[in-house]
Amino acid sequence: MKLPRRDFLLFAGACLLRGEDRPKTDMLVRSVRPEDLEMPLSGFSDYITPIEHFFVRTHVYAPRVELASWRLKVEGEVATPLTLTMEDLKKLPKVEQVSVVECAGNGRGLYDPPVPGLQWGYGAVGNARWRGVRLADVLKHAGVKDSAREILFDGADVPLGTMPDFQRSIPVKKALDGNTILAFEMNGETLPVKHGFPLRVVAAGWASDSWVKWLTSIRVLDKEFDGFWMKSSYRHPGKPVAPGTAVPMEQMQPVTSLRIKSVIAAPFDGAQALAGSPLTIRGVAWSGDAGPVTAVDVSVDGGRTWKPAALHQDQRTQFGWRQWELNWTPSQEAYYTILARARDAAGNTQPMDQEWNPSGYLWNVVPRVGVDVVKELSVKAQPAQPSGSGAPPPAAFKSDCLVCHDDVVVRQQRLTRAQWDREINKMTGWGAKLKDDDRTGLLDYLFTNYGPRPRSR
Repeated sequence: MKLPRRDFLLFAGACLLRGEDRPKTDMLVRSVRPEDLEMPLSGFSDYITPIEHFFVRTHVYAPRVELASWRLKVEGEVATPLTLTMEDLKKLPKVEQVSVVECAGNGRGLYDPPVPGLQWGYGAVGNARWRGVRLADVLKHAGVKDSAREILFDGADVPLGTMPDFQRSIPVKKALDGNTILAFEMNGETLPVKHGFPLRVVAAGWASDSWVKWLTSIRVLDKEFDGFWMKSSYRHPGKPVAPGTAVPMEQMQPVTSLRIKSVIAAPFDGAQALAGSPLTIRGVAWSGDAGPVTAVDVSVDGGRTWKPAALHQDQRTQFGWRQWELNWTPSQEAYYTILARARDAAGNTQPMDQEWNPSGYLWNVVPRVGVDVVKELSVKAQPAQPSGSGAPPPAAFKSDCLVCHDDVVVRQQRLTRAQWDREINKMTGWGAKLKDDDRTGLLDYLFTNYGPRPRSR
């Protein structure tokens, strides 16, 4: 049904005031509530990721913000504290930037030994065109004092149970970088609710934990912020550690810049191809603060030899991804292992083996897919998925585990008994009312049904 012009304008105006979300399509569901959605490999065929295919990461439920009452406060170590409306913000010079936003845990599901958390594959990432104002211009307007050390962000989202409020800080140097912006548009549209309406931080080149959504507060600090989400989460050892090692949080450092990374979007792992027929190998690559992608090399023989892929020449942005492709005709029947290895402007390349870390952050190992080249294509049977004991869950599973999130989050885990024990401790610390008498039964159930299992190739 086509809306009359007057009704259409009223509807469009309401969307601008409240923010609306276009339905997501063809996404991999990592959690229903709170909502966490992953883009499938087919999404890498786009240079600018459509909003309906853009991944979603939420620690809590997305808030509904009314633009009429929304305000952005700028406080702390500033000469002039500010309270800004969206109209005030839009009086500042506008900037536009193409930039990748990637969850720090993208690729967590590929780590072995496994680590707890959402078991992302490759698609907790997207490349968008962001429009807004420079954070530096806002801070300049407030008059940042010489004592400033970090900039703390807070949003309109409300924590679940006794979970700490999601607040993140970045150094003043990153805040004053002209590539760090406050975005109110995404791909030429008003920022959707799931992506931070009405305003979000765009910390270009850094992992998305610094891209705070639903922004309402900017506080300039004269010291490092010691809140939970900086001191006890999103931290990385900064060096290789033995797989399975539990590293104390105080011995790790905050996750900041993304690393050089590529993804093979086609062909898919396990695909068949015809001997003697042309095959296009394609994908995308991106980097972080080290500079843009300068090259991608591809191997079709497991790394014995490499050939340069063609990079799209109209995609030379500092923080956006670059699509690449290599045309290849397999000459004979065989099983081929295809690898891709990207390089950035600083000379960094992807590692052949991934360094393990206890939170599963910053996965960037050389991707690989196996292609079976045959004379005639056939349909392969899909392997059966492993199942648990089949025993019904204890009552505590529903009453304590499923209060804040759904069972999709639990079912994707493959943790050791010790890891499940630590997860129970974390959740009870965040408000789960688990009785001591129920703890062992719950732990037994989780380990039996969602413990380590053999990994497919």
